[in-house]
Amino acid sequence: MTRAIRVRAFFALAVLALSLYITLTVPVRLGLDLRGGTQIVLETRDSPTAKADSEATDRTLEVLRHRIDALGVAEPTIARSGDNRIIVELPGIQDPREAADVLGRTAQLAFHPVLGTADTGETSRQPLPKKPAELVLPDESGQPVRLGPSALTGADVDSAEARIDQQSGVGWYVGVDFKGAGGDAWARLTGEAACRPAGDPARRVAIVLDDKVISSPQVNSSVACRTGIAGGSTQITGSFSRDEARELGLLINGGALPVPVETVEQRTVGPTLGATAIEASARAAVIGTALTSLFIIAVYRLLGALAAVALACYGVISYSALAALGATLTLPGLAGFVLAIGMAVDANVLVFERAREEYAARQSKGLRAALTAGFRNAFSAIADSNITTLIAAGLLFFLASGPVRGFGVTLGIGVLASMLSALVITRVLADYAVARRSVRRRPRLTGIADTGRVRDWLVRRNPDLMGRRRTWLAASAAALVLATSGIALRGLDFGVEFTGGRLMEYATSTPVDADRARDALADAGLPRAVVQTSGDGDLSVRTDQLSNAEAVKVDRAIGDLAGSAEKIRDELIGPSLGDELRRGALIALASALAAQLLYLAVRFRWTFGTSAVAAMAHDALILVGVFAWLGKPIDGVFLAALLTVIGYSVNDSVVVFDRIRELSAGDRKSPFSRLANTAILQTLPRTVNTGMGAVFILSALTLLGGDSLTDFALALLIGIVVGTYSSMFTAAPLAIELHAHSAPPPPGVTPRSTPRGAAAI
Repeated sequence: MTRAIRVRAFFALAVLALSLYITLTVPVRLGLDLRGGTQIVLETRDSPTAKADSEATDRTLEVLRHRIDALGVAEPTIARSGDNRIIVELPGIQDPREAADVLGRTAQLAFHPVLGTADTGETSRQPLPKKPAELVLPDESGQPVRLGPSALTGADVDSAEARIDQQSGVGWYVGVDFKGAGGDAWARLTGEAACRPAGDPARRVAIVLDDKVISSPQVNSSVACRTGIAGGSTQITGSFSRDEARELGLLINGGALPVPVETVEQRTVGPTLGATAIEASARAAVIGTALTSLFIIAVYRLLGALAAVALACYGVISYSALAALGATLTLPGLAGFVLAIGMAVDANVLVFERAREEYAARQSKGLRAALTAGFRNAFSAIADSNITTLIAAGLLFFLASGPVRGFGVTLGIGVLASMLSALVITRVLADYAVARRSVRRRPRLTGIADTGRVRDWLVRRNPDLMGRRRTWLAASAAALVLATSGIALRGLDFGVEFTGGRLMEYATSTPVDADRARDALADAGLPRAVVQTSGDGDLSVRTDQLSNAEAVKVDRAIGDLAGSAEKIRDELIGPSLGDELRRGALIALASALAAQLLYLAVRFRWTFGTSAVAAMAHDALILVGVFAWLGKPIDGVFLAALLTVIGYSVNDSVVVFDRIRELSAGDRKSPFSRLANTAILQTLPRTVNTGMGAVFILSALTLLGGDSLTDFALALLIGIVVGTYSSMFTAAPLAIELHAHSAPPPPGVTPRSTPRGAAAI
């Protein structure tokens, strides 16, 4: 065993041992879409007295942290996002109304003297002059009253607690204890009010929360004039329910927000939906991986079996990396975890196919030499194809948000883990296997001693695919026109992430007719609600902006109609955030295309980069058009699938262009079109085998992944089929045409005498 093999083996064992330890000891943090709960995104706003700058956002975050702690939520998460956004995650909270009301309230608490009623402008005894600091607000009965300047604020309060009236046993109030000089100020305020006669409006003290009078009780007749209520405590009464008193106590204890906040996004996912998604994804992963493993074992025999072992190692490494980094595993991220299995197969297939070519060309040098050459020659294509996918993953992370950003993290980890499993673990196992004497005696057992049926058929037929390159380009153009006409004729069904609004999904005990549901919602005051149903009892309601109180009406209407309905998803996206996400999606797509073009232009030549990017745009537009024809939603998860398709598409093109570059380096006399045709035929076995591996995974996700993953897997399945076609019949023909118009003719040959598409390199 050579030193290099020993080093690789030691490194592989160390990585696996560490990964196993992390897997067994560190749990992966599940996103709310998998474990259930509510996520609220708040945005700070400027107020007349304060600017929503970075410092104000930090102070707001601390106030919200105190409020969340008082809610008693297990394992809450609160984090700042950007300069003026705060993300709050509340696991287990299925009814977001209380949380949203508590978090979104500014909670500016103040205690004011009542000067008189606003209609008379005077007390019952004497007129009072109006002052600039006076307020006119309706009291709890709705009658407008004049209030003097505040005597105390929430900053003077030490604590507040919801308590039940011990005498009645049913009424609730909030007991307030003042701190420091607050007790003296309260005594002065109530002492001044106690000097007024009973029934006089000025004998009242108004307690104002966010410019709303929540209570204005009369000072008790037992309180002495100028003495007031001593002891530094009081009671806020107002016919509160238990929840109202508790919420008011939380707001007072948490303190006032320095600036107002607005809820721009709110997502609630039921625990059953997350559990179902995990179960469905796990089932799809097991079945898809098993089918993929059986396929590569059937094609590559012993080395295929070793690659299947490396796939299992890939799964352990990816999982442990997520756990070690503290990354949150979301629903799209779970799909990305399964999807990366197919990408791990791609690298193995590239190596094995190159090893087959090397063994067929130099049988005398043996299996080990062929395998070593296979890893060496495939490295360039593996590196280029995975780097382009990492570019897409990076763009998802930096330009997307929420679950889609989690998908970018998972995809990036999966790419790196797949390269490690293919280039290190598979190589260690394969080197050990081919070094065995029993294996060397039976070279066909390894799977690289024969060329394979696809390659044998291509050698026999030797089709001139690029001889009809303009026919292929015309077919690609026709497919593009047919697909994109769906965008013009059917339009795009943008999800609430891009349009703003509210989307609620229910699991009903019995199927509900969509028309009856629309009528019920119209009766509830929502005539424009969009209702969609499925035969298995799922129902979705999409509306414009709805408050949490209005959403309760939807819950009640659906519940009355279905008899029993469980809300499994509730998403609220503000209009400003919807516009921002839509712009971000367009920026992400444009950035992906530009980044791929730049990378390919540097690695190859500009004609290759332009051709690959054109093929990517072709694939993306066809996928969007197909979803338009099918009426599928265009949302954040679709964006993740679209960027992944772009990465897959460029992978296939990179493999073909890498082979063209290799062939042109050894043959500078053959026409470019002939070299391109040879490159396609030589890489076709890899394209077919890799595509089959990905199809097994995605088919399992499409059929078994449940409603939450079906559209995602379907988009990828369509994208891979289209991408496989475009790499051979769009990117390569276009590269030939661009080369024919850009490369100078060979010496002594005029441009007119140069055969079409056969300009020399």
